Amino acid sequence: MNVQAYVEAIGGSKKIDRLTSGVLVVALLFMLIGVFLAFLPTVLIGIEALSFDTLFRELRTAGAEGGIGPVLVSTFYVIGLSCLFAVPFALVVAAYLTQFIERESKLLTLFERLLEFLAAVPSIVYGLVGNGLFCVTLGLGYSILAGALTLALMILPFLIKAFYESLYVVSKKYRVHAVSLSLSRSRFVCSLLLPSALPGLLIGFMLGLGRALAETAALLFTSGYSMRYPASVFDSGRVLSVHIYDLSMNVVGGERLASLSATVLLLLVLFFGITVNIIQSWWRVRNL
Repeated sequence: MNVQAYVEAIGGSKKIDRLTSGVLVVALLFMLIGVFLAFLPTVLIGIEALSFDTLFRELRTAGAEGGIGPVLVSTFYVIGLSCLFAVPFALVVAAYLTQFIERESKLLTLFERLLEFLAAVPSIVYGLVGNGLFCVTLGLGYSILAGALTLALMILPFLIKAFYESLYVVSKKYRVHAVSLSLSRSRFVCSLLLPSALPGLLIGFMLGLGRALAETAALLFTSGYSMRYPASVFDSGRVLSVHIYDLSMNVVGGERLASLSATVLLLLVLFFGITVNIIQSWWRVRNL
């Protein structure tokens, strides 16, 4: 191929690339506009109903009137406890898989298939398992603690998989340096691996948190429907997702507070996402 033919071929490729990029950008814009328009009516109603009073007042008339204070408290209890149970365990398992099992090992392959299977199990099945194990067998009944344990069980496969991938990438990069410095595996994990993998770990945590915040089916059978402020983790309490479902399906005139609850749930997801991004940016700047 002579120089002129080569230049013409490159020019044609660039035109195709620009055309493809343009089509993809237009498709992305249409998708974003569609999602925005789908959420807009609910968010507008929710923002109109949003006030300090509705956020902290107790529920009345089966939730159609009053506020969502008890629901918010129960949501924070369930999400906080589920993360407290699941995140440390997922980190330990992911670190063990990274440091003590070879990537090509049949045992690791089997474990990955098991995680994929557990992640694909419908949430309502986790709800039934949690009800039988935590509510009945362990005697916790319909309680925030039973809901949190069930939710932790459900998000564990996501967290382990995400944490393992993040730790593996960093471990592969720094393992030679650790060996040259004669670092023990435990010291390598604590002093180098976990800090270096923090941005990836935060992304995995955010994915698990989003799954937990949106969960309804598993909590219907475990945390319960109670509309009052929980006195302890052994009390029943409904979370935002369950509250939205109940107001939309079972309560006449509950659309207004259902939209408010949905808007608050979206704002919580947005807040956690922004917080994770801020921490990631700060960590990268700090470690440059």
